[in-house]
Amino acid sequence: MPRWEPGRIMAMAGWVILIQVCVSFLSTAAEHPSSSEAVYSKDDGYRGIWYMNQPSKDEYKFKYSGGFATYPQQQIPIAYYCKEVDKTFFCYGGTTAHTGKDKQQLLHMVSYYDHKTGKVPRPTILLNKHTDDAHDNPTLMLDDKGFIWIFSSSHGTARPSYIHRSRKPYSIDAFDRILTTNFSYTQPWWLPGKGFLFLHTRYSEGRNLFWMTSQDGEKWNPGQKLAYIEMGDYQISWREGTRLATALDFHPKPLGLNGRANIYYLETRDTGKSWTTADGKTLELPLTATNNPALIYDSRAEGRLVYLKDIAFDGKGNPVILFLTSKGFESGPKNDLRTWKTARWTGKDWEFNVFTTSHNNYDHGSLYIEADGTWRIIAPTEPGPQPYNPGGEVVMWTSQNQGGSWRKVKQLTEHSPRNHTYVRKPVDAHPDFYAIWADGNARQPSESCLYFTNQKGEHVWRLPAKMTGDFADPEIVW
Repeated sequence: MPRWEPGRIMAMAGWVILIQVCVSFLSTAAEHPSSSEAVYSKDDGYRGIWYMNQPSKDEYKFKYSGGFATYPQQQIPIAYYCKEVDKTFFCYGGTTAHTGKDKQQLLHMVSYYDHKTGKVPRPTILLNKHTDDAHDNPTLMLDDKGFIWIFSSSHGTARPSYIHRSRKPYSIDAFDRILTTNFSYTQPWWLPGKGFLFLHTRYSEGRNLFWMTSQDGEKWNPGQKLAYIEMGDYQISWREGTRLATALDFHPKPLGLNGRANIYYLETRDTGKSWTTADGKTLELPLTATNNPALIYDSRAEGRLVYLKDIAFDGKGNPVILFLTSKGFESGPKNDLRTWKTARWTGKDWEFNVFTTSHNNYDHGSLYIEADGTWRIIAPTEPGPQPYNPGGEVVMWTSQNQGGSWRKVKQLTEHSPRNHTYVRKPVDAHPDFYAIWADGNARQPSESCLYFTNQKGEHVWRLPAKMTGDFADPEIVW
């Protein structure tokens, strides 16, 4: 509750202010109940949030839009395979809506795919975020004991953020609220035997990148600033054992995020005590200058914007970054072609290769580097029914020469009624549940379904939008 300091204000006015503050606090508490009051009900199916941002007043309607249950890539991870119980746990942005015409609110949903039975349960409704903004989507992580942690983001400072922990290991039936606070673009990583290293954004005088640590998820060390370059930064990340790598851009004046540029790479091997470049040089943080030792790609020298996509590690532990470059932030052919690239640390320098091209800056896919050396990307790189809007038809690609050339293995979806968006990979992905994504009409509000595929791309399965029992089989649709 905000501190009340009446000072020299007249007594009656002070009482009025105090009553107003108390009413406001009680209203907020009722809207966001404590964990002891919360009822974790089950939904009757899998339905994703539809979202749009920045109307464009042209045929493409918005800067970006569509079925955004698995959006955005700056909130990671959202899925995690646990061999101990042979389940892939996942979270997503659900909705109170049942049709595209319904008014909707964002629900934080938690579920799993049971690899033994091939079934999914009715998903758990963790909370109603009381917004339709998909930037508030949840992220998921598991600790060494199997407890499931859900980090509930907020887009800016207008709404609260939360941390929840499952009441039992490997269970989605009940959760305890651990923390109510504010943070954005959540990237919670449990480093085995060490605890949490939590990357996130704070909107304090701009878009600042922070990290903080905790050995148990309950008591957190104070946040430390990672970067704030000009108007802010976006980042992506991935872990390898107890090592955590992150790649970030910066938002130059005056365009800010619509002018996002450059790639900076940092990693830590000691739970954030020190951060280094890929070749081990210690960095002084926070990063604030555009030209600093972490810079690996100067996109402004080429007149390109940068949209970061994913990070993976090769068999030698070298990081590989997947990203897209574009001439401008607006949708449509005037900024074609959007070029996907990989940046691979060779052990001596960064090697850049072209992957493919697509037609929207917010086309998003995931990069996998497998034990036999195969590089695999699953992404919506083919145009969909709403061309030049985010997403499209999903394609599986592979490379056998570290990204030097790519082969289109299979188009996984075709003749879709809605664009497929934001293909995401689980941590320690199991071959039978290798990627998860959603669909949606990118030019008008619509229903949104969720899908997954396996490593071989044999089929695409749709999670059931309507369930009558406690468990159901996903439906093969391609």
